[in-house]
Amino acid sequence: MTERAFTPALGRFAPTRFYDPVAALLRERLWRGLLAMYVAPRPDDEIVDVGCGTGSLALLLHRVEPRARITGVDPDPDVLAIARRKAEAAAAPAADGGTAVEWRTGMGDELTEVLGAGSADTAVSSLVLHQCPMSMKRAVLASMHAVLRPGGKLVIADYGLQRTRLTRLAFRVVQLADGVENTRPNAEGILPRLIREAGFSGVREAEVVSTLTGSLSVYVAHRA
Repeated sequence: MTERAFTPALGRFAPTRFYDPVAALLRERLWRGLLAMYVAPRPDDEIVDVGCGTGSLALLLHRVEPRARITGVDPDPDVLAIARRKAEAAAAPAADGGTAVEWRTGMGDELTEVLGAGSADTAVSSLVLHQCPMSMKRAVLASMHAVLRPGGKLVIADYGLQRTRLTRLAFRVVQLADGVENTRPNAEGILPRLIREAGFSGVREAEVVSTLTGSLSVYVAHRA
């Protein structure tokens, strides 16, 4: 599964090691904080961070609720190596004395193979779907639906509908890095429809955050 092609964290823009400094320029603290607010982790929750990258969100969720069990899944061994180093540097053990976050290598459309069907209370993802071809966007969302228990929560932060001329212009930087074909559907506002088609209910765009590279949307939904 790990040999399949995927788009690196910064696409064609820069090597993976520069991801965190670049993300810091994109109001990362604001939108990651909003993600954590909508995830609202509870003790003993099983949370999967799909396309966890360098681990910033997974580690934030652990800080918010150390008793939650969090698994970060990503196909890129380079970003997972960074995530593990960050976790070690944070020196943040789990409440039961174990590891704060478990890191797994895997593609976003194979979550049931990595974790098991119906094994998670919450599935969260950030800045992943805009990099995926349309077929993979659908496959990842279907996989997130399958890995959730009934009533489970989906929280996604990604580039959504670019509503103004200015945000569409700014979004060209993302398209340069990740390709026009994969990113255009996001900019045209397709994600809520795809989330509903994957079987989720109560789909809503909860927040919109303007950044230097266009607007990011936070989407919240539930598995019926």
